[in-house]
Amino acid sequence: MNNQFTKAVIFDMDGVLADTEPIYFQIERDLFSHFKVTISKEEHESFVGTSLENMWDKIIKDHSLKECRDKIIDYNKNYVTKYIENLLELSPTKNVKEFLKDLKEKDIKIGLASSSSKNLINIILNRLDIKDFFEVIVSGEDVKQSKPNPDIFLKTAELLNVAPNECVVIEDSSNGVNAAKEAGMKCIGFLNPNSGKQNLEKADLIINQFPKEILHIDL
Repeated sequence: MNNQFTKAVIFDMDGVLADTEPIYFQIERDLFSHFKVTISKEEHESFVGTSLENMWDKIIKDHSLKECRDKIIDYNKNYVTKYIENLLELSPTKNVKEFLKDLKEKDIKIGLASSSSKNLINIILNRLDIKDFFEVIVSGEDVKQSKPNPDIFLKTAELLNVAPNECVVIEDSSNGVNAAKEAGMKCIGFLNPNSGKQNLEKADLIINQFPKEILHIDL
């Protein structure tokens, strides 16, 4: 990674910092069953990287759900929070702590842009013991439009006081990669097989694991 031009690295959380996507897939399957809606595997995977509000808005529209939107979303948030809090084990992705430490040592700013709620982000980052690495955290609740809209990355860059073209985003979803490129940022696609079938071809580089040092990323 060219430190001369890279002033900040912005991380997605789920599927990048921790392999949480299989957990969400199971939670969402439980919720789909609860609300008696049938979602195909392909449709389910298309929601990776977007906010739960965006997911349910599309499901309610496409499947003509009669349940109250706010009731569904509140139920989802409570269900996810309790599920994550009760997990016996939640570990960071291999080498991610070393990678974060190396960014800090090289004075590269670190931000987080996740479609998850602020509460859930705090729970997961604290469980992973990595929250202190992040100078700026932007949640799906902080922007009006979810990924693939670029707003969440542009807001993160603004709060970091870094120009978009000086940022590198690390994302595991096609929604996230598309948002990063729309924001005018370079993007590393993190190939996580547990994130479902994701099209990362617009990423500037694709990796399947974190190196311990940023020098080992050629971007």
